[in-house]
Amino acid sequence: MRRMFPLSCTPLMSVIDFLNKLLGDPNKKELKKLSPVVQHTREAGRSDKIKNVTLPELPKKTDEFKDRVRAGESLDALLPEAFALAIRGCELLVGTEMAMGAQTLRWDMVPFDVQIIGGAALHRGSIAEMRTGEGKTLVCTLPVYLNALTGKGVHVVTVNDYLAKRDTQWMGPVHEFLGLTVG
Repeated sequence: MRRMFPLSCTPLMSVIDFLNKLLGDPNKKELKKLSPVVQHTREAGRSDKIKNVTLPELPKKTDEFKDRVRAGESLDALLPEAFALAIRGCELLVGTEMAMGAQTLRWDMVPFDVQIIGGAALHRGSIAEMRTGEGKTLVCTLPVYLNALTGKGVHVVTVNDYLAKRDTQWMGPVHEFLGLTVG
């Protein structure tokens, strides 16, 4: 008689589980590599260069970052400061009301550590899987801002026109306050 395995107990899954135990889970290894980004970003955010920046000063700081990139500084080297400035922009927007179609939205989002990790993963070209409600839309603001510092266009791909329009209206103000244009 042939034995049937439930999907979660297939022989392939058993092999993968065995290899993960033997060699280490690749997802945990990647998270371990990315975790210093959180510490460096938070440290940059506590520096006077970032924590004292006001809303009108955000575009000037962006221009400074663009100059540093043009002078040869890598985006990876700039990542902690750029992420910290984007987070500062979010902090400064808290409580601001914005029109989003027929609705008014009160901004209350500031990236958490898991969102910084997600942003770093996206910047490095990885796929960041997050559950519903974990802030995927906000995660994108970090690598989009960082990569826009090169002066080249940055495109965010979503699954449909509704999400593209919503995300432009929802996250666009963060980028605009940072001195970028959004379309």
